[in-house]
Amino acid sequence: MPDLTSLSTTELSDRIGILRDNLRQLTEQAAAQSGAANEERLADRIETQSKELEGLLKEQERRERK
Repeated sequence: MPDLTSLSTTELSDRIGILRDNLRQLTEQAAAQSGAANEERLADRIETQSKELEGLLKEQERRERK
């Protein structure tokens, strides 16, 4: 996970939006595709993106509390 404190507030918000869109698209792909290999790969990508989004949201919340 990169150092999120180095991101500007705008960059943080932009990245959150990008990750939310990525997760929406990955979820749609997972629903449309079948096959164990595809499902596992998409599940891994969703997990990675979700963890990154969680970190960004925590950083955003930390900044808002200041």
